[in-house]
Amino acid sequence: MSSEATAPAQVTATALGEWPGTDPVEAEKAIRGELGSPHLPFLAELPERGVGSDAVGRTASLLVDLYADVQPHGWRLVERPGRDASRAASALATDLNVLADVAGAEESHAEGLQVRILGPLSLMAGLYLRNGERVLVDSGARRDVAESLAAGVAAFLARVRAAAPGAQLTVQVAEPDAAQVLAGLLPTASGYQTLRAVPAAEARGAWSQLVDALRDSGAEQVIVQTPAWEAPIERILESGADGLALPAESLSVAQWEALAGAVEGEARVWLGVLPLDVPPAATTHDIADRLLRPWRQLGLPESALGAVRVTPGGSLSGVSPERATAALTRLVKLADAVNQLAFG
Repeated sequence: MSSEATAPAQVTATALGEWPGTDPVEAEKAIRGELGSPHLPFLAELPERGVGSDAVGRTASLLVDLYADVQPHGWRLVERPGRDASRAASALATDLNVLADVAGAEESHAEGLQVRILGPLSLMAGLYLRNGERVLVDSGARRDVAESLAAGVAAFLARVRAAAPGAQLTVQVAEPDAAQVLAGLLPTASGYQTLRAVPAAEARGAWSQLVDALRDSGAEQVIVQTPAWEAPIERILESGADGLALPAESLSVAQWEALAGAVEGEARVWLGVLPLDVPPAATTHDIADRLLRPWRQLGLPESALGAVRVTPGGSLSGVSPERATAALTRLVKLADAVNQLAFG
């Protein structure tokens, strides 16, 4: 586990990577302006720019010796990179250049930086073979994608470190489709059947391979983000990840208990506690209490709150840039409120 797990107790804030709009300069200035230390700024993803700025295309651009291009049904593995792959690579290069410019102009730098990639299971779900089926149907193709992704992160993190020298890197591995992949619920190309479930041991192996590669490439922490439904909490932690990111409002009692055990084992927990549409009557104190109440009911000590980062309840890409910035402002206030309620 990272040494940050033993840092002084303090709830901090971050978000999940996606940002509205198409202007990377505006996005990076807003994010870094709101999330200074001890909070965690992130490299913005701008899916509204279109093909190549989506999660699948962005992560596929990191693959080694595998290439993808957009076909009518989505991103498909191809023999050589095409126009869409070039667009993805160009968008990522632009974002890293903007990060370098914005961070370089700051008088004081945030200690940390978060970057997000799509996890191996969700990448396999989002990439297609020549026959129009998902990569998931072919065990050999699954292995190739997992190995290629693990091989590609070293160069990516080297570029991030060059853009933000000295920053402690946290990598968020987004797995929005993991539960469906493990349960065999994703549809085939025909839509009449579902794909066979990927074995749990294979999934754990793919995660472990990626986590090891990220650590070897300089990541301080690796956090796996997943929806609450059937979230494979134990399997993710068994893979060696430092923690999980989950939406707090959707967690079951059993999942809270699993998270309590994870925290006791010094895992990090990112909790999506800030609703994207905050009810007008809800105060920051009220939202802070929604985090502290289950924490205390589980018998977790307040000294362990340093394991927590608060995030929005979902992606900020669906709101306006102004509302996204306001959400970050409120997140920082929320972290402060939790700390005040817990520690006075």
